[in-house]
Amino acid sequence: MLETEVLIAGAGPAGLLLGAELALAGVRTTIVERHPQRPPYCRGFNLNSRSLDLLARRGLADGLVAEGHQVPHAPVTGLPNPLLLDGAATDHPFSLGIPQSRVEEVLEARARELGAEILRGHELLSFTQDDSGVTTELHNGLSIRARYLVGCDGGRSTVRKQAGIGFPGVNARWFALLGDVECELPYGPSAGPDGRTVFVIPRPGYVRIIVREDEPPADKDTPVTLESLQAQVDAVLGRHVPLRNPRWLSRFGDAARLASRYREGRVLLAGDAAHIHPPAGAIGVNVALDDAFNLGWKLAATVRGTAPEGLLDTYHAERHAAGERILANTRAQVALEEAAGEPWADLMRRVAAHPDGNRALAEIITGLDARYADDGHPWLGRLAPDIALTVSGRSTHLAELLHPGRPVLVDLAGTFGGWAPGLDVVAASSTSDTGAVLLRPDGHVAWVTTGTDDTGLAEAVRQWIGDVPIPASA
Repeated sequence: MLETEVLIAGAGPAGLLLGAELALAGVRTTIVERHPQRPPYCRGFNLNSRSLDLLARRGLADGLVAEGHQVPHAPVTGLPNPLLLDGAATDHPFSLGIPQSRVEEVLEARARELGAEILRGHELLSFTQDDSGVTTELHNGLSIRARYLVGCDGGRSTVRKQAGIGFPGVNARWFALLGDVECELPYGPSAGPDGRTVFVIPRPGYVRIIVREDEPPADKDTPVTLESLQAQVDAVLGRHVPLRNPRWLSRFGDAARLASRYREGRVLLAGDAAHIHPPAGAIGVNVALDDAFNLGWKLAATVRGTAPEGLLDTYHAERHAAGERILANTRAQVALEEAAGEPWADLMRRVAAHPDGNRALAEIITGLDARYADDGHPWLGRLAPDIALTVSGRSTHLAELLHPGRPVLVDLAGTFGGWAPGLDVVAASSTSDTGAVLLRPDGHVAWVTTGTDDTGLAEAVRQWIGDVPIPASA
């Protein structure tokens, strides 16, 4: 039997980033993936501003940005005009067009470099858990014992089902076919005589076609063929446009489901295993990365025995609430698309046309409005802005201080240097009027002051960091 500290089922974006985060913290991590190789097709092509901001806190954003194509707005469904990101609360006011497969390559290289073990062609079949860990059985007879198991194994998650975690929500009302093919249709929407539409999205060397099916299939798992896609496109357009050389054919619907809890004992969920939703807003991979970034440092601290009581439970508290918002947002976009002419839909479109409404909706749809505390200083609970800093005479940015994946107290007032031994304190200067800020490893602000008053700092350290000697006077 193999042994590890954390076993992750699934080597998609959530599993790979989580593996990298755990390995960065020195946690022995193994990832098992049922597919022997990464699929030859690409599911998505978008990293949003929130994901880029998070990846920047580990030094992973710049390389991806250099490879991708920047678009100055957030993907959205149901609005006639884009949601511009100019002025939004982000360090990356654009969406990045980049294949998900490339993002996974970068994350896998990162995870391996840091020491995570990745076993492809290994499918998790079952597990049992006890007070000290989880024992898993794989399809090839291999057993792996881990202190914690994380299901990043997709919408049909074996881990979620075997953990007995409910997956309430709504079934799909409609389904659409997706095909990566070659054809002569123009880019963009092509409407047929009855008003239905075929969407054609350019891709390198081919196009992605999306078209709704006339009616829900008798079995949603029936394989999509080139012939069935061709028949649907022809029916919508009222004419024949040949489709050739299929690379990937699939079906998706507007089902929306959210795991009833993200943790069951020593078993946790992230990514599609925790939530599925309509594809509106191209949010899927981005939410998966957000889950992994939130969970990684909390689970690492728990494994190392330095976590304060209840830290791991805050993963469910923070990301389940985020999942509820995401499901509401994506379902609202679908409803908006289907409600042309409805008064409430016209009102939403007018709101989106206003600069302030445009910016607010862009932040909501991309998750830039994420805040894990709802009172006090405007930064509290939010991802700290990547302000310019001077540290020991060197110019840097706040995000760089988080590359090691540790909590840090940024001392901008020059009075917190000896506050607590064992807590990373960085003396810095900035044009910001902030006196000091305590950053969680994920970059979210745990405590902030505008002056030199340390009221509340000791409590924040106890709540989020734990194993740090706190001054008796605090």
